[in-house]
Amino acid sequence: MAFITLTTDFGTKDHFVGAVKGAIYTELNDAKIIDITHQISPFNITETAYILKNSYKSFPKGSIHIVGVDSELSETNKHIALELDGHYFVCPDNGLISMIASEVQPTKIVEINIHDRIESSFPVLDVFVQVACFIARGGNLTVIGKEIFDYKKLVEIQPKVNLEQNQIIGGVLYIDNYGNVITNITQKMFQEVGKGSEYTLKASRYTFQKIYNRYNEIEGTSSKESKQFHGEKLALFNSAGYLEIAIYRSNLKTVGGASSLLGLEYRDVVTIDFYKEASPNYTILN
Repeated sequence: MAFITLTTDFGTKDHFVGAVKGAIYTELNDAKIIDITHQISPFNITETAYILKNSYKSFPKGSIHIVGVDSELSETNKHIALELDGHYFVCPDNGLISMIASEVQPTKIVEINIHDRIESSFPVLDVFVQVACFIARGGNLTVIGKEIFDYKKLVEIQPKVNLEQNQIIGGVLYIDNYGNVITNITQKMFQEVGKGSEYTLKASRYTFQKIYNRYNEIEGTSSKESKQFHGEKLALFNSAGYLEIAIYRSNLKTVGGASSLLGLEYRDVVTIDFYKEASPNYTILN
């Protein structure tokens, strides 16, 4: 039996998550349901995209991922099911699939059409569950929808390159549980655009001249006690390969996190200025 994962902005106070799980078990009593998260900021599509991209690959091929964020059906927000990288996704076509599909193209996409016999204000429960269980039984995507060949793109997920300024222009994509600020600038893009040149990273009124690969690299070979570095700001490429701005050993209850201490919020601009000509192999800023 395939795994079915759930990623939503439902929270855990209300009945929504329990109802969805109950509906899945009613359809498939031996289902294996995994919660990725139900704490997505309400309607935050880019946050959803980041979490989904960095979690789905940990599951076995053939897993089915139900995504319930901004999922109300409308003319501009269709429901889709797709196969991508050996996984299945049942979600709204609101751009959240952009981050995954920017690197791995979908094998097949269909626009779900079972709404003709189901009218619902809770489509994750009434539509997405049925589609996911149908796929889990071995059903073909084209049975539950008409094949389409495109999906909605989220422009803000992709950073830009300004060749005139030798600069990458990105932004804050997500703020994690530690208050760390994750941007949409990847290590791959940084290396391919900068090609080893010196740089300055700017975020709000703060600048960084070094980007680490691990948090504790900030200690270096210093003879100072580790605690002396607690609370210092740093930039690093995190385990997902994204540029992150953090406070070393941050504690939101005492010291605070990078978001609050540095005044960085979702969508704030983050730039990297290189001291030689940047590579033109990325989207150019007009």
